[in-house]
Amino acid sequence: MTGAGGPFEALPGGALLVVGDVITDVVARHRGPLAPGTDTVAAVRTVPGGAGANVACWAARRGGPEVRFLGRVGADSAVWHERELVASGVRPLLVVDPRAPTGTVICLVDADASAERTFLTDSGASLRLDADDWSPAVLDGVAWLHLSGYLFFSEPCRALVSVAVESARARGVPVSVDPASVGFLTELGVDRFLSLAEGVDVLLPSRDEARLLTGLPDTADAAAKLSRHVPLVVVKQGGAGALVARSGVILARVPAEPASPVDTTGAGDAFTGAFLAALLGGSLPREAAAEGCRAGARAVEQVGGRPKREPEKEPRRKPKRKPKKPKNGA
Repeated sequence: MTGAGGPFEALPGGALLVVGDVITDVVARHRGPLAPGTDTVAAVRTVPGGAGANVACWAARRGGPEVRFLGRVGADSAVWHERELVASGVRPLLVVDPRAPTGTVICLVDADASAERTFLTDSGASLRLDADDWSPAVLDGVAWLHLSGYLFFSEPCRALVSVAVESARARGVPVSVDPASVGFLTELGVDRFLSLAEGVDVLLPSRDEARLLTGLPDTADAAAKLSRHVPLVVVKQGGAGALVARSGVILARVPAEPASPVDTTGAGDAFTGAFLAALLGGSLPREAAAEGCRAGARAVEQVGGRPKREPEKEPRRKPKRKPKKPKNGA
């Protein structure tokens, strides 16, 4: 597996461990502007979400390595979230918070504006994950560690990031990070984020996040600059595809897959999950980015941030045998 600045030595057949947020998403799809002070007609659904958990589910959907997820939930919906992760092929390592409820995000999706969305976020238990929830044993059998950027936005989670990266370094396990949120990045501060992410092997920002982290208006320039600090940088550009950069050079411009957007909520998470699973499976970064683009295209054509599961087939019933006619009229 070739990365930037040298090969990433991943444990053959090892698992992908994703650490991050698991959230209850309330997705409201409306058409046109919201009507202040009165009703706006919308289609509303409640679905499992969270950037970290979504990444894990998309990685599992791609197939290949075992996928594990470590996150924190409230007792109010712990059973539901565990069941949903298992159904998506993910091995859940959930910490149940004794006080805070599971985080909730209200996603307002404008169906008339290329399915663009606005988030109202109550992080709840998800950002209360802390160093006490980590053990080096969590990395047993793990070939790759991925950290959701939301972990960088609370003090308890930052403490976990520190010990998790240290544990990974001690075992030679590569680490990737998805910055996750322009709003939270701005609040935290670019310099502080980059300092906290020091030593990361792969950075997967969106176009806006890459521009914010570098202060450069051109996405390619931003990707190249970031790759002088992080060995491999993959910038997600939505409908414009993806950029792969290392050592200050753009290695690949990967085109997007055609799609008819319904809800763009999980597109970046889908890209990240498929990209990491492909990379861990032996694909080159360019090839892994192409798989990420395909997953992103599938994601925007459905509601919610998780991959759509095939409905379970009912077991086939054996046809009833007709009773045999008695012989000799008996």
